[in-house]
Amino acid sequence: QVHLVESGGGLVQTGGSLNLSCAASGYSIVHSTMSWVRQAPGKALEWVSGINGDGSKTYYADSVKGRFTISRDNAKSTLYLQLNSLKSEDTAVYYCAEVSVLYSGRMDEMARYGDSWAAYNYWGQGTQVTVSS
Repeated sequence: QVHLVESGGGLVQTGGSLNLSCAASGYSIVHSTMSWVRQAPGKALEWVSGINGDGSKTYYADSVKGRFTISRDNAKSTLYLQLNSLKSEDTAVYYCAEVSVLYSGRMDEMARYGDSWAAYNYWGQGTQVTVSS
């Protein structure tokens, strides 16, 4: 059974940093294109970042570019998201998700397609990030 478990969220002040992790079990993510998405209370799902299977290509939403860094350790079946220079608008539940094969070749367009759960095969339960001013 596939499980994705996010951790590392918390309460941080504006300008602070957090490092999110997503551990996969029940299957290997080595060939999977992965993404981080987030959802703030009362708002739509927002695609944040993506990474290809071997980690050689990364993608970011304009809202986080230059502040967030996605990475992966396939030997540990773990995905990461380093969040720096956090803003109040980054407050949300953050989910890691495996990108559907229908979209894994269109990662440059994920800002357009990644705001629907239909773009993903699996996702975790999420980890809360709260940025206080």
